Amino acid sequence: MDLFSRSWSALLAAVADTPDEDFARPSGCAGWLVRDLVCHLVIDAQDVLITLVTPAATAPTVDAVTYWRLVGPPTGDDPLDALIPRLAAAYGDPALLRFHLDDVGSAAGRAAQLADPAALVGTRGEVLTAGDYLSAYVLEWTLHHLDLIARLPAAARPPAETLAAARGSLERIAGTPFPASFTDEDALLVGTGRRTPTDEETAALGPLAVRLPLVLG
Repeated sequence: MDLFSRSWSALLAAVADTPDEDFARPSGCAGWLVRDLVCHLVIDAQDVLITLVTPAATAPTVDAVTYWRLVGPPTGDDPLDALIPRLAAAYGDPALLRFHLDDVGSAAGRAAQLADPAALVGTRGEVLTAGDYLSAYVLEWTLHHLDLIARLPAAARPPAETLAAARGSLERIAGTPFPASFTDEDALLVGTGRRTPTDEETAALGPLAVRLPLVLG
């Protein structure tokens, strides 16, 4: 729960500090500008709010790791993916998009702090504890923080503890650790296909290299 708050607060602060002109720069999400990524975060924050007030009465079907599904690379056919750039462009002024994320995002952060970690919630046709749900999102927030700053070298980076937690989650999803020579950031970027590994990194990855990237959905 604490890592959720740290990762989300850091990401909201990074967006708040992003100058208007940088909203038109490419993000680390292929095909999305920074403004598109921020618009996606608004929808993510709404999902958090919805899930935390959607109680479930059955036993958990997933946990913080199995919540994530391995899917194929984006094809551009997903209706929501196609909607995001149009919706982001409709805001016009980046200040409006920044304000909307701060408004909804702050509410999502407060809801997470008030949530009972043991409470069962439902989302995406699955049931899990609120604690596991929020833990799963540490990986989401950390990856998107890296996406946000991919071409903004002066921007604040994700906290070290959330980078380490996100790496641990990705390693559990992969079923094997990344090489110790990889920094947490490198493991996340290479592991999810956000960066192509060097020849040296590919050799260090060994059999894991052929299973990458791990595209999460």
